Amino acid sequence: MSRTLQKAALATLALTLAAYVALAAGTQIYDPKTRKWVDYDKNTARKYFARNKQVPDAFRRQVVTFRTAEEPGTIIIDGNQHFLYLVQPGGQAIRYGIGVGREGFGWAGIVRVGRTAEWPTWTPPAEMVARDPNAAKWAAGQPGGPDNPLGARALYLYAGDADTIYRIHGTPESWSIGLDVSSGCIRMNNDDIIDLHSRIKVGAKVIVLMQGAALYKGV
Repeated sequence: MSRTLQKAALATLALTLAAYVALAAGTQIYDPKTRKWVDYDKNTARKYFARNKQVPDAFRRQVVTFRTAEEPGTIIIDGNQHFLYLVQPGGQAIRYGIGVGREGFGWAGIVRVGRTAEWPTWTPPAEMVARDPNAAKWAAGQPGGPDNPLGARALYLYAGDADTIYRIHGTPESWSIGLDVSSGCIRMNNDDIIDLHSRIKVGAKVIVLMQGAALYKGV
């Protein structure tokens, strides 16, 4: 993205998105062995994934009952609970586990899927290149592949006609689902983003709720 377009996109974001400092959600999962809720942080997540080769039940893809006035095909993201809902007919939704923006990188708003890509190229924003030496070597773009941070698929989020620079994308770090880990993008494991990509249409409405706010009736 050119610097001019990036500035325009960010300016649009400032007008259309309610940026805020993400609250510490304090994610927990239920341990059926001890029958207790336990804190779910990076260390817990890495150990759980190493032991089970998958994320906890709550963050696995599943169909759930879901009341909403939004049309089927709408994506609703509850960053506080680390869930992405794809609204289905009949009062149901497909629920996916996600990773979201870490503290200071959360955001909320109503956007749309502007375009999609399979095995996308990752081009880190200039701000990320400046603060992250690991991103600097890919300043001109990292080709798609299993080690690419965008994973198998990406949905590019637009505000009006401007690219927000945020994406819903896959990740090679499946263990990070359920955590506040990203720079504002929405992460999914690669199997889930492939599934979502196969179901979504360009132009689909995407509602990103504020982290720290509960999903409310009638969204």
